[in-house]
Amino acid sequence: MPAIVTPDICDAHPEVRTLDPLFVNFGGIEAFCGPVRTVKCFEDNSRVKEAVEEPGEGAVLVVDAGGSQRCAMLGDMLAEKAAANGWAGVVMFGCVRDIDVLAEIRLGVQALGAHPRRSEKRGEGQRDISVVFAGATIRPGQWLYADNNGILIADERLMLED
Repeated sequence: MPAIVTPDICDAHPEVRTLDPLFVNFGGIEAFCGPVRTVKCFEDNSRVKEAVEEPGEGAVLVVDAGGSQRCAMLGDMLAEKAAANGWAGVVMFGCVRDIDVLAEIRLGVQALGAHPRRSEKRGEGQRDISVVFAGATIRPGQWLYADNNGILIADERLMLED
């Protein structure tokens, strides 16, 4: 697969949408892409756990956690599960924790920040729906491209040059 360089992708594909520059790279893989799967939840990561326990098949889990800064929605155990199950990455509109360990896991992880407190577990949330945050609507099946420059959303897989 060609290198993911979001400025080059923007130049070659002006139709892509960019997420507002709110995210920090926490994962062991700094550039990643894949088809989108979504979770919408607030301070309850039950649906995130459910998703990463399934085969990822190179997809990116996009989590609308409501932008909460009061707890982490992904930590080392769920990130390790995601990596083991073939997820390319997780984009979290919320916080993550265990960031020193996340940096060692072969998974792309971008989030708003770090928080030491874990989330609730009430079984709440929705999966595979459109989510809206950071200036974009993101739908399951779209493609996400991410690196240290930013996060892009395309309606379909892009042909990238080597």
